[in-house]
Amino acid sequence: MTVFPKTVMLLGSGELGKEVVIAAQRLGCRVIACDRYAQAPAMQVADQAEVFAMTDAAALQDVVRRHKPDVVIPEIEALAVDALQSLEDEGIQVIPTARATAVTMNRDRIRDLASDALGLRTARFAYATNLEELRSAATPLGWPVVVKPVMSSSGKGQSVVHNADELEQAWQTAVSGARGSSERVIVEEFLNFELEITLLTIRQANGPTLFCPPIGHEQSGGDYQCSWQPAALSTAQLNQAQTMARTVTDNLGGVGLFGVEFFLCGDEMVFSELSPRPHDTGLVTLTSQNLSEFELHLRAVLGLPIPSIQCQSPSASRVILADAQLPSVRYSGVGEALAEPDSQVLLFGKPDARPGRRMGVVLARGKDVSEAQTKADRAAGRIKVMPG
Repeated sequence: MTVFPKTVMLLGSGELGKEVVIAAQRLGCRVIACDRYAQAPAMQVADQAEVFAMTDAAALQDVVRRHKPDVVIPEIEALAVDALQSLEDEGIQVIPTARATAVTMNRDRIRDLASDALGLRTARFAYATNLEELRSAATPLGWPVVVKPVMSSSGKGQSVVHNADELEQAWQTAVSGARGSSERVIVEEFLNFELEITLLTIRQANGPTLFCPPIGHEQSGGDYQCSWQPAALSTAQLNQAQTMARTVTDNLGGVGLFGVEFFLCGDEMVFSELSPRPHDTGLVTLTSQNLSEFELHLRAVLGLPIPSIQCQSPSASRVILADAQLPSVRYSGVGEALAEPDSQVLLFGKPDARPGRRMGVVLARGKDVSEAQTKADRAAGRIKVMPG
């Protein structure tokens, strides 16, 4: 029997973490939200906040040991993963596991696991640690290619390269956009795909692996712009994606929700990436499903039952982006956006803005996906990020 309340510590306090906090508090949990800066979105709704450098192993261990949470939930990739392993060795539950967090924070480790160890279909790829290695690795893959740092998030440092003359700029972009001091990049073939999907995959401690209906999404510069549920897949395509998702999440182990990304190329599902936590494209589940991805994550983490997962209405999301560097922000057009029937506006509460930063999202329902997308796009277009 699970006894409440539980103490949950969140490592990373962005917009996804904010929804995890809300879901946890609805279950009576006490939440400590941690991040590198004060007043991060999740801190605004948590019981307590801690501000420190998330990559500082000693600081991270000190905070966890001081609060003694029942579970530690990493919500970002820029973490001192060795510290998480030490804490797990002391008996503290890290979600999904310390190893899973370490493997998935690096593109090279998760790609090697999926492709080499598990034999999953991925884009052809190679690694490079300098410009000359990049030149040698890119040409055999055929043009265009995609160049990314092995450690980054939200598309930082990613570029599409159409010929050898563009490789030097791509190298500089990847190195400058990398998280930490890594100068290793991954270069991969450019796939001509029909659809990108996220398959939200839930591992339970005492139950089968569960799946949400597939979510389609579009990216720009490696960062999510819109998503919709359900995505149109054949039974064979969905079975293929579920088999691959189960294979990789079983290897990583632990409990919780994983966002597993695929490309649909013809009739073939190609593994792309994986996040061991709620996924930005899954924000759409706040309106589409009977249980959102955040509620599903918390139920799996805390050992609570998940009787069913249902997509109750075709739904879509569209992000609200800043287009300028602003030290503080206000918003116009919120009322006009909410005049759109069956729509919701989520403003994340980020204290400042920079060009392309995701500041909020619009969610909408429709009689079909196309109508939901039209509503979400129309409502999001009415909201402007202004100087505070």
